[in-house]
Amino acid sequence: MNQFAQPIPYGFPITLEEARRVASAAMDEAGKQGWPMVIAVTDSGSNLVALYKMDHAQTGSVAIAQHKAASAVRFKRPTKVFEEALAAGGIGLRLLATEGACPLEGGLPLVKDGAVIGGIGVSGMQSTQDALVAAVGASALAT
Repeated sequence: MNQFAQPIPYGFPITLEEARRVASAAMDEAGKQGWPMVIAVTDSGSNLVALYKMDHAQTGSVAIAQHKAASAVRFKRPTKVFEEALAAGGIGLRLLATEGACPLEGGLPLVKDGAVIGGIGVSGMQSTQDALVAAVGASALAT
C-alpha cells in the first residue's frame, strides 16, 4: 500500500473565459470590501492570463499578485504554506533558498477536474485579506 498521496497533476491551461470569471469574482469581492487590489490569474504554466488593477491599488502589488499566482501553480499549494513555514523559523528558513516560492498569503492554485489549471494571486491589503479575495475568485471556477 502506498503511504503517500498521489500528487495532483497539472491540467490543460485555464481558458481566458475562466480566468476572467475568477478575476471578476475576486474584483467584485474586493470592491464590496472597499479594498483596492490587484488580481492576477496565471495558467498551468505560470503564464499571465488576466490582470486586474483596481483604481488606487498600489503599484507594487502588480508584481506581487503575479508572483503569488505563479508560486501557487509552481508548487501546487497555497502561498500561505510558505508564509507559515518562514514565520515558524528554524528549518522553515530554508524557504529563503527556494526560487519562485512566494511567502505571502494570497496565492491559490486553481483546480478543475482534479488538476491544477492555473493560479490566482491577490495583493493590495493585509495577507489575510488578500487570501479572502483569492478564495472568492477561486470558488468562481466551479460555477
